[in-house]
Amino acid sequence: MNKILRIVFTMIIGVTMISGLQAMPTHPADSLVIRFANRTRLVIYAPDKAGIQALSNYDLNKIVREMGMKLDSVPGGQTAISQDGERFLKDTVLVVTKKKDGFTIVINSNGDTTKTWSQQRDGNDRDYERARRRKREKDGGGFDYGLSIGLNNFIQQGSNPAYPEDSYDLRPIGSRYIALSVGAMPTLIRGKYASLKLYYGVEVAWNNFMFEGNNVAEKSPTGVAFPDAGRDLQKSKLTVCTIGIPVVPRVTFYNSDGRKICHIGLGGYVNYRLDSYRKIKEADGSKDRRHSDYYLNNYRYGLVAHLGLRSVDFFVKYDLNPLFQVNKGPDVRTLTFGVGF
Repeated sequence: MNKILRIVFTMIIGVTMISGLQAMPTHPADSLVIRFANRTRLVIYAPDKAGIQALSNYDLNKIVREMGMKLDSVPGGQTAISQDGERFLKDTVLVVTKKKDGFTIVINSNGDTTKTWSQQRDGNDRDYERARRRKREKDGGGFDYGLSIGLNNFIQQGSNPAYPEDSYDLRPIGSRYIALSVGAMPTLIRGKYASLKLYYGVEVAWNNFMFEGNNVAEKSPTGVAFPDAGRDLQKSKLTVCTIGIPVVPRVTFYNSDGRKICHIGLGGYVNYRLDSYRKIKEADGSKDRRHSDYYLNNYRYGLVAHLGLRSVDFFVKYDLNPLFQVNKGPDVRTLTFGVGF
């Protein structure tokens, strides 16, 4: 391949210096285009005819050799080679765009290759760039890290005289949810304006249930209790730390340029309790933390919905099983909602 390109560059210089581009009368004097049988094109742009004639000052053989090595090290996409004056002429940029049936080369002496390329490419090139951008930005199956923050609330399923609802009412803002996750999202079905993806991963989450009054969580022989502390507290909460596996099919929508508009998803999750504790902060600022299972269910499972706008992902999670063991605590489910990044 390098030998062929070296021959092509030699032909370019010869044609330019001898005929002044007269062999290509259909193109302006500041450009030279060579078309190959496999639809590969080699295009050289310059501000004027003298700019193309100045190619004789370049070590084109060296450029071609290093371009070949760059292509071998890049699994696709665009490769830019820009060297200082000691190796190539200053501000020389070689842009290589790899295609299925070959590659296109653009040399620009002022370094503004992006503008030149976007102005000169035809409809087929735009389609190719659109598809390539969608594949690079939207269809990646590599693992990614995420942060989710939100709020928790209890959904009452059944009344129990032993657990009056006002004994475990939650503060809306204080009952926070935080999760760290790592996951992947391969594409299952790809279309022009929509694609079906599957998000899966592992997340570690902290559900904080902060009580409205001065009630505290205690473990008794018969179940969890929420007695009044008998004194003013700054805060009193029950925290549950879990590790879980979410699996969410997503449908992602694109505009005509291949850019993501939004996505929606509906799936499920299974979480396992790693730790749980109650934390009290006294009026004077002193704290008391006590670890226990508090008759919490070790496994939690439920449904999760996603609504995404670009890189922001809104979510809602709902537990299908009770937070506490049967007859060991109030019959409540956990509802969590927030935003992920």
